[in-house]
Order: sequence, then C-alpha cells, then structure tokens
Amino acid sequence: MAQNWYERHVLPLLIDLACGSAPMREMRRQVVPTASGKVLEVGIGTGRNLPFYDAARVHSLVGVEPSLRMHRLTRKRSQQAGIALQLVGLSAEQLPLADASFDTVVCTFTLCTIPDPVAALREMRRVLAPQGRLLFAEHGRAPDAEVAARQARMNRWWSPLAGGCRLDRDIPALLDAAGFAPQLQQRYLPGPRVVSYHYWGEAVAA
Repeated sequence: MAQNWYERHVLPLLIDLACGSAPMREMRRQVVPTASGKVLEVGIGTGRNLPFYDAARVHSLVGVEPSLRMHRLTRKRSQQAGIALQLVGLSAEQLPLADASFDTVVCTFTLCTIPDPVAALREMRRVLAPQGRLLFAEHGRAPDAEVAARQARMNRWWSPLAGGCRLDRDIPALLDAAGFAPQLQQRYLPGPRVVSYHYWGEAVAA
C-alpha cells in the first residue's frame, strides 16, 4: 500500500524535479532543437523537452508516455510551448504507429527505465522514415570499472525507488543491437559519478 502511494503521488514529482536539473537541461538543449518534420518523442514524461523544440521546424509531435499520471503536466507544458501534442499512453516496446512515419524520434533519459530497451529502439527504427534521425541523451554505464561496479550494486535499491531506472545501461551497445549507427558524445556531467555518465547525439539506421 505504501509503495503504491509512493508511486502514485511522490515518484512523479521526484522524477519531474530530477529531470529539470541544470545538467539535464543542458543535454536537452544540445539535442532537442534539431528535431524537425514529423516528430515522435518516446518517454515524453512530464514534457521537460517541450520548451527546447523549435516550433518552426516541427510539423507535428506525438509523445509516448505509459505513466498516465504525467499527462496533465505534459499537456500544460505543450500549451506553454505553443506546440500541439498528441499523447499515446503506452510503453515503447510495441508502438501503435505506422512504419516509416516519422522524420525524427527523440529519446531522452528514457532508455534507463524501459524494461526491454532493445525492443523499444527497434520500434523507433521501424517508425523512422528513410534518412530519419534518432536524437538521444541518456545516462548510463560509466567506463571506469570501479564506478560501473558501484552502479551495478546500487541498482538493487535505486531501481525500485526511481521508477525502474537502471544506472548501468550500456547505451552504445543498445543502439548497436537495435540496428542504429550512432554519432555520439560521452562524458561525466557535474554530480556524483555513479549517476552522471552521459551519452548524447544522433543515430540513423545502420
């Protein structure tokens, strides 16, 4: 009962607060403004990316977010940003969307929580039009063995408290397994090293 109350009332607020941190805003600023055409955002959450879209470049925007509790705030932020948004309340492993129907897919700070990230990435590749781009920014496994070991140990208590988030997802390996060829940057951002190693950039179908 207490866990359900936490997930309903506390966790969405904590996630929204964490996703608004200065380092994460900088990652969004690096990635999101280049989205163009018909855009799909996977894991749109509470709409933290919405202020960073260039409305003149985006023809339409569909947001996928399985947590319906976040939709109210997402809609509010879409109105503030002046961007029309269609929300889909489903997980990303099986997208109810046509093949090759989007010019850009945006995925930020989402792969850490999706139960089957490779299946979700394959769906993103499926719905991308030829020459379409995946724009991504994610935290993940650190290259330092000691930090990576700490990430693995912390997952046991971190993941239940953080909505299923895993600290040690190998983002380049996931992209490769899903058939993407990425151009990425990676480094530690300010903050504890166990949570601050980030990957960002864009990818096309290999």
